[in-house]
Amino acid sequence: MLIATNPTTGESIHAYPPMDENELSQAIERSQEVFQSWKTTGFAQRAAMLKKVAELMRADRERLARLMTIEMGKPINESYGELEKSAWCAEHYAEFGEQYLSPVDLPSDAAHSYVQHLPLGSILGVLPWNAPFWLAFRFAAPALMAGNVCLMKHDEHVPKCAIAIAELFDQACNRLDLPAGIVQNLPIHREQVAQVIKSEVVQAVSLTGSSAAGSAVASLAASQIKPAVLELGGSDPSIVLADADISKAAETLAISRIINAGQSCIAAKRLIVEASVYDEFISKLKSHLEKLKVGDPSLPETQVGPIAREDLRDALHRQVSTTINQGARCLLGGEMPEGSGFFYPVTLLVDVTPKMQASCEETFGPIAVVMKADSAQEALEIANDTPYGLAASIWTSDTQKGIEMANQIEAGQVAINGIVKTDPRLPSGGIKRSGYGRELGPHGILEFVNVQQVWIGA
Repeated sequence: MLIATNPTTGESIHAYPPMDENELSQAIERSQEVFQSWKTTGFAQRAAMLKKVAELMRADRERLARLMTIEMGKPINESYGELEKSAWCAEHYAEFGEQYLSPVDLPSDAAHSYVQHLPLGSILGVLPWNAPFWLAFRFAAPALMAGNVCLMKHDEHVPKCAIAIAELFDQACNRLDLPAGIVQNLPIHREQVAQVIKSEVVQAVSLTGSSAAGSAVASLAASQIKPAVLELGGSDPSIVLADADISKAAETLAISRIINAGQSCIAAKRLIVEASVYDEFISKLKSHLEKLKVGDPSLPETQVGPIAREDLRDALHRQVSTTINQGARCLLGGEMPEGSGFFYPVTLLVDVTPKMQASCEETFGPIAVVMKADSAQEALEIANDTPYGLAASIWTSDTQKGIEMANQIEAGQVAINGIVKTDPRLPSGGIKRSGYGRELGPHGILEFVNVQQVWIGA
């Protein structure tokens, strides 16, 4: 059974039987049938569908937001924001998808030669629980605008979110007299993913998840000679230099660390601060963190909700306890709370060194880790001393210095004097064990197309 648990109470709330092998085969075959129709639609029809989905999502905002809050514990105001961002993503590709995919003339010995971008077919998206709507739309909107169809294997802990996402696309298609089934929800266990990837119908895979999951999916996709885009974990550094606006840096990095209870791949995870402003930064960061309200995510005043699962909270506490035993100072939190639900206190660990647990591993929770660097060069070395390379931020009053440091940061995304975030207009993705390929922006829509060269003789 696929069982969802409300992390606020610890109680099971849904139980669904997974698709059996026959049902899964039928869904895959249906996607092939739908693709034959969908690929013949024009950009105008695809854009109309995406705009209609955005409209339907906004109209059903309250119900959809509460699905996220109940199933994975996202504070309700953040759930509203995630829905709006998902609608924006759909509208962005509706507006710019045709431009991103326009043919490109290239000179050659032909009378006319060009490259065009054609759909591949059925694309499998393997999605996590931490941003159920946003990550689904980040995958589906560009793929659909390119003329592909989507099979969505969502995390089994957010089943109603997954159902609702697929229903939104079916509703939009029905209202516009377009083929239903362009996005199909596959309620399956992770062990069944291999069957989908191996199907001749499926042409490519997109996965957002852990490095371990990415390695398994990438290996299987490669064995089938199928492309994959992987957005994996991160241990994202934020470098705070001595000349930075310390107040702004502390305030912004506190927000970056605790959004979604810290359960975000691109959250600021290692705050690396130059020695001369180290104590000042810690004092201001602590002031922001200790004011945050942890509690019931359905209440609008709540800023930090529960950890999504009990096993994840246990792993987080192990990381914190080990790091403290290794010599870090804990200035806030750090103790497992009593009571129902999977709550964990906002925690501040300082004097963390590169060999400590909270630096070596990705921390997925409201845990701020502060490290000291004697110079900008040492800060850069600490930042790059990780197997991950997803995102980073640099804080300095010297913008040119920030730009020069960005050139040396080993990450797919760098923010200078601002919060690291994803944006439909800009490509997002990582290097090293944080994955490969890009989502969003013009680069994202080009990941799953046939870049076809056409040569025309005289």
